[in-house]
Amino acid sequence: QVQLVESGGGLVQPGGSLRLSCAASGSISSFNTMGWYRQAPGKQRESVAVITRGGITSYADSVRGRFTISRDIAKNTVYLQMNSLKPEDTAVYYCKGSAWRDYWGQGTQVTVSS
Repeated sequence: QVQLVESGGGLVQPGGSLRLSCAASGSISSFNTMGWYRQAPGKQRESVAVITRGGITSYADSVRGRFTISRDIAKNTVYLQMNSLKPEDTAVYYCKGSAWRDYWGQGTQVTVSS
């Protein structure tokens, strides 16, 4: 059973940066895609950034140019570098790995507030 564990969330001021990490208990190369999703209070969970096994990345329009998804295959870890954070980025951020089924982490809270 693969487990995904997110870390790196916290409280940051608008314009600040955070880097989220998603550590997998197994090889991330076993996933077709890995991605970051977020869910704000009262809203549906939405896709933020995705990286394919081949390294192709895609982003939600709302974060393109500010967020960067990357991975370290040797460390079985996927990252989300978040810059120029806005209050509307406040949400619980989840990591997902997609193989023959989806695997989700427990989430990490990101709060952008002055």
